[in-house]
Amino acid sequence: MKGHLDALSKMIKEDRSCTCLLDQSMAIQSSLKSLDTLIIEKYLKSDVVDQFRSNKENAIKEFLAVFKRKQSRITL
Repeated sequence: MKGHLDALSKMIKEDRSCTCLLDQSMAIQSSLKSLDTLIIEKYLKSDVVDQFRSNKENAIKEFLAVFKRKQSRITL
């Protein structure tokens, strides 16, 4: 991801076309979405499982809050 950011910064300094900048920006966003997925998977496999065992109601509330935040960031 750092490579994508560095490339975008360089492209801006080089006054590259908007379409090139958008392509790079979309690559960065795709990387971030993939990272979000990995983080959520880890969260579900570890934190949610442990919380569910100790406090089912709170675990469900917290998971739904995370899910809603993720859903609100989905754009068309």
